[in-house]
Amino acid sequence: MNFSIHQASHAGNRRYNQDRVAYAHSSEALLMVLADGMGGHLHGEQAASLIIETFIESFGQYAQPRIADPKAFISDIMNYAHERIMKFPHDFALGGFPGSTCVTALIQDGRMYWGHAGDSRLYVLRDGKVLTRTHDHSMVYQWVEWGIITPEEARIHPQRNQITNCLGGAEDIFYMETGEPVALRTGDVVLLGSDGLWGPFDDEELAEAFVSNPVGDVLDTLIARALEREDGHSDNITGVAVRWGGDESAHNNVDPVSCILEIP
Repeated sequence: MNFSIHQASHAGNRRYNQDRVAYAHSSEALLMVLADGMGGHLHGEQAASLIIETFIESFGQYAQPRIADPKAFISDIMNYAHERIMKFPHDFALGGFPGSTCVTALIQDGRMYWGHAGDSRLYVLRDGKVLTRTHDHSMVYQWVEWGIITPEEARIHPQRNQITNCLGGAEDIFYMETGEPVALRTGDVVLLGSDGLWGPFDDEELAEAFVSNPVGDVLDTLIARALEREDGHSDNITGVAVRWGGDESAHNNVDPVSCILEIP
């Protein structure tokens, strides 16, 4: 497979960084996964870390070197991660279980399969435009779809961080949304980002940023710009981006390789 990839995270203006991100690949499959933990007093970072660990460990087990059924893999592993979170010791006086969003992409045979829960997003970018992206599981996003508020109003709405779906959480509200596989072309970019990354930008800005520059440079620049735009009120900012195709570096490792971003 040929691709270039980069992942990065910044705590923003929060005391702790509860985002987690990782990728793994064999010679025939590439996995990307991002989780945004919620609830400081409930240690949302524990839920996010468990999601990452579950996906990466499972990929190492089943990518030999291919995933037999990509759709089933994503669904089964996300449900398994949710079940593991719900087995955490919990304190209902504090609100229940830790929770986390999750968005993941699996690329195999030139096709991207995906699943998500919450408001961490996946974008497929082609020729400076958004080919497709996930739909946030939040009331504010629903209001935008209903025409009650505009996308610009949603970006600064005081309830924009209140989601309606997650792994774990105070109640068992989890469900996974997925969509049809996307056939990738050379030069396509797949971007996964927490709301701290995509929130300060509109879709057109994100798409145009990746037109020609290396994904690592673009992602690092977007994180810096997100910090500036939020002006002291930034959430955790995390992303992983891959540029696909024959013009990128070849990855022909025999055994699965994983890279979990170390976040203090």
